[in-house]
Amino acid sequence: MSKPIYKQQEELARVIQHYSEHEGLNETAIPSLFFIRRSTVTGPKHTVYKPSLCIIVQGAKDVWLAEERFRYSPADYLVSSLDLPVTSQVVEASSDAPYLALNLVFTPEQVLDVLRDSEIQGRQKKNAKRGIYVSPTELAMLDAVIRLVRLLDKPKDISILAPLYIKEILYRVHEGEHGGMLEQIALEGSATYRIRDVIERIVSSYNQTFRIEELAEIGKMSVASLHRHFKEVTAMSPIQFQKQLRLQEARRLLLSESTDAADVAFQVGYESPSQFSREYSRMFGFPPREDVKRLRAMTHSN
Repeated sequence: MSKPIYKQQEELARVIQHYSEHEGLNETAIPSLFFIRRSTVTGPKHTVYKPSLCIIVQGAKDVWLAEERFRYSPADYLVSSLDLPVTSQVVEASSDAPYLALNLVFTPEQVLDVLRDSEIQGRQKKNAKRGIYVSPTELAMLDAVIRLVRLLDKPKDISILAPLYIKEILYRVHEGEHGGMLEQIALEGSATYRIRDVIERIVSSYNQTFRIEELAEIGKMSVASLHRHFKEVTAMSPIQFQKQLRLQEARRLLLSESTDAADVAFQVGYESPSQFSREYSRMFGFPPREDVKRLRAMTHSN
């Protein structure tokens, strides 16, 4: 890592420390910008990544998309270009050197705005690619990120300057090693764009039963093409994708409400409580009741 990049990351670390009032996710005055601080390594966390840029300035993290692992650290950054159910785990952190990271959420419309103001509109619509990638950290992108986070010290400037800096950051991401993957979510007619429509349907109706032919129609492709492109983007089939969403939501409901596991199973779309229990145990390692009891005990001990 070059000395200029190291200096920029030091400044980012100071800002993240200053504005992170508690462990975990911290909101900032910039609506799409979040800071994360962890003083210990964590167990696997199941969540849905929104389209976002994730930069670590201290520590390291593993992210799994299905069975595929992505590890990133201050030497690189991670981009999620679509809503994707993942498992993440902080693997390097301590009280002396906490895990420090920032997350910048963006929309396909913001990416399209970057493309409109560049010479990228005419590029060929490529085949679908994986919806998550890791790329080497670059000086120009970090420079724009630093200007963005400095706005937290000048709140009156945020509404005017933050959109400009975010646009520059997305441009720098696009110009990076794997940036061509990012543009595909915004280019109407590309395979990734059409898979994005299918993902949006599954996410919004995760607890409903659907026919694969209906999803193929939404994606304007054949059933065979849907399976191929969907797996290329998400590393899983549409049914596996929906299952992860259902089980993540079930776990959230069980933790936040005094609800019976069978009732939760029906809420998230399962017709068989026994099937729900089997699939829950397969994903989280414990049956629903035991898992919730364990997680609550861990929370109370922290």
